[in-house]
Amino acid sequence: MKLYNIFVFCAVAVVIFPFGLLNPNRQNLPHIVFVTGDHEYSSEETMPLFAAELAKNYGMRSTVLKSYPDENAEEDIPGLEALDKADLAVLFLRWRRLPKEQVEHLRRYLDAGKPVVAFRTTTHAFNYPKGQELEKWNAFAADYLGGPPGWGGGHYHYGHKSSTDLSIDLAAADHPILAGVDRTFHVRSWLYHVLPDYPPRDATKLLIGRAVDAERKDPLENPVAWTWKNRAGGRVFMTTLGHPEDFQVEAVQRLVINGLHWALNKPVPPRWAGKFKVDVGYHGIRKTAPSK
Repeated sequence: MKLYNIFVFCAVAVVIFPFGLLNPNRQNLPHIVFVTGDHEYSSEETMPLFAAELAKNYGMRSTVLKSYPDENAEEDIPGLEALDKADLAVLFLRWRRLPKEQVEHLRRYLDAGKPVVAFRTTTHAFNYPKGQELEKWNAFAADYLGGPPGWGGGHYHYGHKSSTDLSIDLAAADHPILAGVDRTFHVRSWLYHVLPDYPPRDATKLLIGRAVDAERKDPLENPVAWTWKNRAGGRVFMTTLGHPEDFQVEAVQRLVINGLHWALNKPVPPRWAGKFKVDVGYHGIRKTAPSK
């Protein structure tokens, strides 16, 4: 078994984690760029674990970008130029207000019709004020992810004390992303309501969620994961899962690994390398630590 060292480079006030750099054929490996910054769900901790797993067992190299100086920093994700040469972008964002030059890297990537994988709060990745030049990006999920165009207006959840039972949509049971995924399983995250308009009619729904101990009356079953071809022609794998405890569930890990391969137009792994450790807790929205 080849061993992959992890190098950490810090430059220009950015933390970038490249994984898989010691593979002698690294330039031929698919390059995945994870873009994190979500306030609440510890994506800056969970996504590097997936990047490391991809390098260790699935022959891929990754770069993980983080909001600076922490997850609450809404106006700076340095290093987004890495998207210019990425084979796949993985987004886990929430209410960012990035400068135009940073958003431009994402726009160019998406409008080139390249694939995208997105988690949970990326449906409301941006939160520009009314009248701001980039305000239209508040609704980008509708065009690029097949998800609701921002939070509210029928996009809500069923309460932080609730959790979710999941089942495979039988119409998609043979989809490669669902290979080896349990037909039913339970996750900690509270169900997101995306119906009736999302995902779009031409999307393929993969998982259906049912709220357990919902804090709203009459909870409805809702799609939780789907694939789609976005307005630029890019492959999309979107899931409203993303609570760090979700990623501790083997079925979710397999769903994500399969989904990353599918987005890259690669066969899902014929051999599952097995469950890996995701020892990350839910911290909710916390205050930024004071500067020393």
